[in-house]
Parts: sequence; C-alpha cells; structure tokens
Amino acid sequence: MQNPPDYRNDTVLPLPMEVQANAWAVDGACSGNPGPMEYRCVDLQTGYEVFRFGPIQGTNNIGEFLAIVHALALMEQKGITDKVIYSDSVSGMAWARNAKAKTVLERTPLTAQALDLVARGEFWLRTHMFRVPIIKWDTKKWGEIPADFNRK
Repeated sequence: MQNPPDYRNDTVLPLPMEVQANAWAVDGACSGNPGPMEYRCVDLQTGYEVFRFGPIQGTNNIGEFLAIVHALALMEQKGITDKVIYSDSVSGMAWARNAKAKTVLERTPLTAQALDLVARGEFWLRTHMFRVPIIKWDTKKWGEIPADFNRK
C-alpha cells in the first residue's frame, strides 16, 4: 500500500511550543472578493492534507467558515474527540460559534453553490452538539497557519 501524498510545507514542522500537535489546522483562500474560493485542512502531526474543497465562487470568510464546519463534521463522523482545530479567522470562528454566517454575498448562479453550502453548514451546527475546541491561530506570533495556501 502506498503512503498518502506528502502535502507538508515549510510552516508545518516544527510547530511553535504553544501549539498542540494533536490538531488540525484549517484555512480558506479566495482570489478576489468574491472570486474562486477554496479551503483545506492539514493534520499538524503528520503535515498531511486531511481534505481540500474547491474552487467555487465565494469569499474568503465563507471558505474559512466552511473549513471549520467541514473539520467538525469529519471529526464527528470519524469519532475524533481528542484533537483541536486551529483557525486564523476571527470571522469564521464567530460564524461557527453562532451557527450563523454573516455573509453579504449576493446569490447568483455563480455563488449559489457556496451559499447552499453555508446554509448546510449552519444547519449542521444547529443540529449537532459535537464540538471540539477551536483555537485562534496567532499568525503574528507563529507565522502563517500550516493550512495556508501560500498565495500572499
């Protein structure tokens, strides 16, 4: 059996002392606002990409929110309760905490898929009690989050 592809980047290992290694890091990226949006999750112990979605037409905040919800749902599905999630997005974390995305993205044929996923994510958060800690990634102190798309 082949090993999974190695998606490690230079920011994954070694981790800062304050960062828990038994964790997933999530991040969203968008070219323009709105524009092609995608998100992903990286396991901090291995550096492997856990999932990646997109691109679809959306916004960066939507990508950040969906990455958090996707990580929570996948952890629940797999029975993972001993990890934490790191996100560098204050908005994405607040939207997840409140189970309400405060997006102002206009619904068009291009943005419908992203907005449908947002509604689905909000519904999931309202109907599932599963939670693991979501911790703010301190970019100023630790550098870019390991799930970053390195497009700056």
